[in-house]
Formats: sequence, structure tokens, C-alpha cells
Amino acid sequence: MREAARFRTSPRATVALFALALALSGLGSASAAERALTLEEAIAFALERNEGIVVERESLVSAQAAVSGAKGAYDPVLELDGGWRRVTEPANSAFSGAPQGQASPTNETAEGGLSVRQLLPTGGTVSVRAAGSRDTTDGAFTLLSPAYSTQVGVELRQPLLRDRAIDSARFALRVTGSDREGAQASLRREIAETVAAVERAYWTLVAAHREVAVREEAVRLAQEQLSETGIRIDKGAAPRTEIAQPRAELERRRGELLAAREADYRAGNALKLLILGDSDAALWSERLAPADDPELPVDPVDLEASLERALGSRPELEVSGAVVERRRAEAAFARDAVRPALDAVISYDRFGLAGSRNRAGSALPGLPTAIPDGMEGDWGRSFDMLGEDRFDDLRAGVVFGIPIGNRAARAGAVMARSAERQAEADLTRARKAVRAEVLDAAATLETVGQRIEAARAAREAAEVQLSSERERYAIGLSTNFLVLTRQNDLSRARLDEIAALTDYRRARTEMSRATGRLLEERRIEVDPGEEAL
Repeated sequence: MREAARFRTSPRATVALFALALALSGLGSASAAERALTLEEAIAFALERNEGIVVERESLVSAQAAVSGAKGAYDPVLELDGGWRRVTEPANSAFSGAPQGQASPTNETAEGGLSVRQLLPTGGTVSVRAAGSRDTTDGAFTLLSPAYSTQVGVELRQPLLRDRAIDSARFALRVTGSDREGAQASLRREIAETVAAVERAYWTLVAAHREVAVREEAVRLAQEQLSETGIRIDKGAAPRTEIAQPRAELERRRGELLAAREADYRAGNALKLLILGDSDAALWSERLAPADDPELPVDPVDLEASLERALGSRPELEVSGAVVERRRAEAAFARDAVRPALDAVISYDRFGLAGSRNRAGSALPGLPTAIPDGMEGDWGRSFDMLGEDRFDDLRAGVVFGIPIGNRAARAGAVMARSAERQAEADLTRARKAVRAEVLDAAATLETVGQRIEAARAAREAAEVQLSSERERYAIGLSTNFLVLTRQNDLSRARLDEIAALTDYRRARTEMSRATGRLLEERRIEVDPGEEAL
């Protein structure tokens, strides 16, 4: 009896209760603040906050510092040296020149030198040197004490075999240069991948957001049908059992609406994960409402131009190309190590010498005791003598060296060449993968573009069919089942059109990414940064 009484509740009251329940269920969805967000804003957020971009940018900074460090091999090297020495060594000789009763003379020297060494781009080295010393002695066979010695000279050493085409400095420059190019390409790739991911997530959110609107409209239509059915029952034009079908359909659609809202929340959270950081606490708690329209004109695809553009612009290929360049440098350096070393050396020095007569000197028959002309004086006289070209030393020669067997260098050359071939194979494989991605993206873009017109036509037809079925229902020529079926057909058609529009947007994004044009089309300029000093 209780069930019967419950069943006899007024259909209008039933409709009112359902409307109240739906309104209460909608309060939770409206409680969270909404944040309108355009695609451009979402991309800007991601470019500022994405951790992957930060990592790649720091990698580029490190690579640029490495290039600067490699160039440091060509920085001139300044060396200064100085010292003092006093030595008294026993000499078992009657001609040691030692003072009477001593076994050896005492010599004291204070000396200093300066040299500048510069590595040349040819692999050679040029050195400029200068030195001076002050010597005193109590030996009897020394003419000058104190004696002031000076020297200036230059030396050039140039490899003729090993290190002529490439040496460690030029190898480091090539390697760090290729690493820098690879880091720049990796940064562009990370930015492009981030932008593509944000756009995919954004259009997924658009689709989810619009699905919620479609589900809400479906619920509203079910409510209207339930209300009309209740009116018919009250008038006695339909049995009371007729209320069951629109009521069940309303509950089913309400469940679909709740699922659509959950999917909308999840799509918003997926987008937040890409664009927000720890400092965006307020935005994390807000509901994102996409503001951009997915509708876009369908453009034809120039497949040949797209393939050519992709092979010339994809950062992935630049990364692989940088690896190939590094392997080539390593192979060239390893092959050079197999060669014998043959260096040409040429140097020229001038000398100066001045001083005072050695008071401890003794005259021996046949040995000169007079100071030669122009050599008496101090530091100034010794330096003046450097310009008089009285004493000089010109040398030229070659230095040859080769390890017997040289097995370590030969094995290194074989391994380096093998690594080079592997890198070239990886580059070929990457180019093939890029071609396949472009072909797939083009096929998807063309297919989705065709789906838009079909989905739009289906939605328009479903709207006409629903309108006609409702008119038939109003005059008693249709049933709840047919009207509700037409409503479901319209919802599916609307969802199909939304899917086609957002899928086309995602396909356009993928096509731009596959061809390497994404950053250019979005007017995003990648700052390569300044090279470290």
C-alpha cells in the first residue's frame, strides 16, 4: 500500500523534486571560482614555469660556458720566475780558481725571468722570453764579479704531422661547439613539445567543457519531457506508468552530466599541471574556463613542402646532427693520434753581459785578464748590449717521435670511426621517423577536416529531427521513447561536432610540431642566451 501511495504522487510534484535535486547538484560545480583562460595565456604560463624548459635552458648555459672554456686554450700564458742561489761545491782540481786554502769558489746568483706563450690556430706555439741574472763569485778565473746577464728571445714550434690538422684545443672547440648547437636544439625541442602539450590539453579541456554544456542541455530537455509527460498524466491523456521512461532517462542523463563534469575537472587539472608552478597557489584552486573558440577554417595540406620543411627545421634532427658532428670530431682527433709526431722548431735569442772586474781574479800566463771593450758596467749596460747584436743564438731543427706499434691510438681510431657511423645511422633513422610523423599528421589533419563538415551536417539534421518529433508528440503522434531517442541523437551529434572541431585543432598543432613550424606560427622566439665569458 505504501508503494502504491508513493506511485500516486503528483507528476508535477515529481518534476519539481527532480528540478530541485538538479539545482542542488549544480551548486557544487558553481562553488569553485572560474578563471577564464585563453590559449595564448596558457602557453605564456607554461613557458615561464615549465620545469623541462628550465632544465634545458640551464643545459644551454652550461654548454655555452664550455665553449668559452675551450676558447681559453688560446689565452696567452704569462710566466714569471725568480730565484736566488749560493753554491760552494768541492772541486778536486788545481784549477778550481778557489781562494787560497779553500777547496772551491763560492758562487752567488740572483735571477729572474718572464715568458709569454701563445697557442696558434695552426697548432703551433710561439714563446717570447726574457731573463736576467746577477752573479758574484770569489773564483780566480772569472772576469766579472758582479756580472749582469740579460737575454731576450723567441721560439716557434709548429707540428708538421700529428696535431697539424687538429689538436686538443681545436678538438675541444669542435666538441663544445657541437654540444652547444645540440643544447640550443634541445631547448627549442622542449619548448615546442611543451607548447604542443599545452595546446592538446587546452583543446581537450575545451571539448570537456562543451560536453558539460551538451549534457546540461540534454538534462534540461529530459526535464521538459518529464514535465510534459506529467501534464499529460494529470489531464488523463496518458497512463501514470508513462512517467517512468522520462524519469529514468533524466536520471541516466544526470549521471552522464556528473561524469562529464568530472572529466572537465580532470582536463583542467591536466592543463594546470603543464602551466602552473608552486607559486600559483590561487590558480590551483580555481576552475579553468577556456575562452578560445575551436572553430577554424580547414586548409589543404601541401605534403611535399611539409616534408621539406620538417627535414630542415625539426630540432630533433639538429640534435642528432650535433651528435654526428661531435663523433666526427672525435674520429678526426683519434685518426690524427695515429700519426707520428714531427715538429719544426726555430728560435732566436740575444744576450747581454756587463759587470765589474773580479777583485778575486788572478792573472795566469796566456789567459786574458782585461775586460773586453763595452762590457764594463751594470744592468743598464747589459740591456743596451741586447740591441747591439753582439751575441745571439739562431737555432732550427726538427723533432720526430713515434710510439712503437701505436696500438692504443689505432684502436682508438677504430672505435671513434665506429661511433661516427652509429651516429650517422641514428640521424638517418631520425629523418625517417620525422617523415613518418609528417605523413601521419597530414593524414590525420585531412581526415579530421572532412569529419567537421560531416559532423556539422549530422548535428543540423538531428536538430530538425528532434523539432519534428516534438511537434508530433505535441499532437499525440509520437511517444516518449521516440522524443527521448531524438534528444539522444542530437546530443551525440553535438558531441561528435565538438570532437571533430577540437580534434582538428589538435591535428593542426601536431602538424605544426611535426613540420617544425610550431614556434614560428605561435610567434615564439627562443633566446639562445649569451655566451659565457
